[in-house]
Amino acid sequence: MSIQDISSAVAALRRAEATRTPRGRLTREWEGLDLDTAYRVQNALVEERVAAGETVVGIKLGLTSRAKQERMGISSPLTAVLTDAYMLPADVPVPLDRLIQPRAEPELVFVMGQPLRGPGVTAATALAAVDRVYGGFEIIDSRYVDYDFALPDVVADNASSAFFVVGGIGRRPDELDLALEAVVLSVGGDVVDTATGAAVQGHPAEALALAANALGARGQEIPAGAIVLTGGLTDAIALTPGASLAAEFTHLGTVHLSVER
Repeated sequence: MSIQDISSAVAALRRAEATRTPRGRLTREWEGLDLDTAYRVQNALVEERVAAGETVVGIKLGLTSRAKQERMGISSPLTAVLTDAYMLPADVPVPLDRLIQPRAEPELVFVMGQPLRGPGVTAATALAAVDRVYGGFEIIDSRYVDYDFALPDVVADNASSAFFVVGGIGRRPDELDLALEAVVLSVGGDVVDTATGAAVQGHPAEALALAANALGARGQEIPAGAIVLTGGLTDAIALTPGASLAAEFTHLGTVHLSVER
């Protein structure tokens, strides 16, 4: 893809978001949209957001389930960039009038105490760089019709990023067994799913290490102070007007999410 094609791809995704109109796959229009080029599109999209006044605050990991990775033909999580515009205070309802087809999933959230840069990052060194662990929700919103995309499409779309909520209880990593940290997801008071941290690459620190190494290969790092969404613990739940969700973690409290009517 040429620089002009990358700019056109960014414009198409920004237009879909602004008009709340999902579109077809970019890969059907640009044959040259491979994974490396998709990250160039993602970087250009984020640069536009920053130029418009947003501030980068962290990263998110996507496709952290080994089963999903096998289906997509990859061996490590994809990464996307979080800005302050994605941050949603816990007491603010999800604004449906800004979204196309939102879904929510509970996550373990890291706040980095030290920077991480690959290659050579292990789960142990990754976890040692984490300052605090929180429970949270991510709200995703694909700009593609019915979430129909190939891997380069979703990477270019900044991994369907929309909003995220971080809970109020933070723990040091050494206070938790993250593989066993459990969450109970309920909607309207009814339990709909449960999971543990092992759903994320076997252990969230494994996902963090793989992501740090992948970023390092692209000349990037995870800086100190960054917020890291480690990946969905359960399947994502479609959000409907007036819905009320809760993610009850074993040691990280309960994170609530409400949706505008």
